[in-house]
Amino acid sequence: EFLEKSQRRLAGDNVPWEGLDASGKRVIILGGGDTATDCIGTCNRLGAKSVRAFEILPKPGDKRKPENPWPEWPVIFRVDYGHEEVKLKTGQDPRTYSISTKEFVTTENAAGIKVLAGLKVVEVEWEKDEKGAWKLIEKPDTIQVVDCDLCILAMGFVGPEKTVIEQLGLKMDPRSNILTPLNKYNSDVDKLGLKMDPRSNILTPLNKYNSDVDKVFAAGDCRRGQSLIVWAINEGRQAARQVGILSLFYIAKNQFWYSLQKKFVLFLPPPLLQVIFATAG
Repeated sequence: EFLEKSQRRLAGDNVPWEGLDASGKRVIILGGGDTATDCIGTCNRLGAKSVRAFEILPKPGDKRKPENPWPEWPVIFRVDYGHEEVKLKTGQDPRTYSISTKEFVTTENAAGIKVLAGLKVVEVEWEKDEKGAWKLIEKPDTIQVVDCDLCILAMGFVGPEKTVIEQLGLKMDPRSNILTPLNKYNSDVDKLGLKMDPRSNILTPLNKYNSDVDKVFAAGDCRRGQSLIVWAINEGRQAARQVGILSLFYIAKNQFWYSLQKKFVLFLPPPLLQVIFATAG
């Protein structure tokens, strides 16, 4: 909302801006991705008094870790345009790592309206549990309140909307991806339920887009997680291709049964006709 409205105002559109103007404010962005970088740069250019970004993950190293081999995207420390612009102005990188926000601290202005005054934060670290899963640990005696007039949430994709998934009874994996069967079209599924991974993305077979509910497909962020628009375009095209293939399959199947009925309907006993019609349906 912040980025969209700021650009529309820059283009001359009359859009609601109350509460979003960063000019003269102490701004904190929660998040560490590309969207957070855009928010950092935009707030700085709008004349914010200060701009900081809080990231719950630890600061990446300058080189890949053994668990992050090629061809995976390299998880390394990067400096983007927004960080550079703030550093040129203040002399410091705006990012703070391994910090989690616990509470928004408010106060009342002269008009008696509640306004944001700060963020209650705590330093954190990541440890692996007995199963090897990462676990967030709060460091003792590190809670503090940081002054803040405007907080922007740039925390990225947290999974698809659940409404349709719940209505269809689709299953999800621990990362919130929709799960899919191993076969391509799964016409024999006898129960509803799409599955999702831990990040709320729809699970599908590799390079396939059918879910585990017959004739239900998934593509884009809900299938593979947050990514770039080029992935969404490609996924949409590939999913549409598979939907088309499946449609041709059903058309061919129905034409076959229709042809079969026309040729043999007069020569088959009623019980066998019922079986054939049920199969065709």
